[in-house]
Amino acid sequence: AFLYQNEAEVGKGIQAMIQDELVDSEGFTVAGETSFLDTWELVDAGLVKAIGISNFNRDQTEDILNKPGLKNKPANNQVATHPYLSQEKLINYCHSQGITVTAYSPLGLPTRPWVKPDKPCLFQDPNIKDIAEKHQRTISQVLLRFLVQREVCVIPKSTTPQHICWFSFQVTMLSLNRNYRLFPLLSYLIIHKDYPFSAEF
Repeated sequence: AFLYQNEAEVGKGIQAMIQDELVDSEGFTVAGETSFLDTWELVDAGLVKAIGISNFNRDQTEDILNKPGLKNKPANNQVATHPYLSQEKLINYCHSQGITVTAYSPLGLPTRPWVKPDKPCLFQDPNIKDIAEKHQRTISQVLLRFLVQREVCVIPKSTTPQHICWFSFQVTMLSLNRNYRLFPLLSYLIIHKDYPFSAEF
């Protein structure tokens, strides 16, 4: 909640669940030494249908895939990806392993509260604006199409058949990749033993 700056909203939701006796306060304690590899036992036990991962690099994903006796691999890896952070190698690796990829922040967080005026903004990029004008589409449609044509799931969904038809065009924006992360990487996260962003992909 701290990273997403929605602590108040999450806190209200937790309090409501405790008040309605849906959970108790003990249910929100997560043991920090639990290995993420152990969570796959929940699939084996039939307690969950599938498990996805988020922000896992290739090495961390391989740790799971190489787990002795692994019966179920991750269903999905959710990562930040957009034209400024194309994550091409990681996405190709996941696809080669049969793991789908979902993009979070596919529009580049244009309203993020920590943005500084000197930081890049996808909605102000002249190349992206040119592509949108050329195809008579909005910048949002171009940004989403960039991901969909690479077989990356996006969190915004289509609500009408007309919206799906808007995607009948192709974009080429790999040259825009800057390896630029829109989320600030907080210093205390960098020292975590499972910090994923030190690896190439």
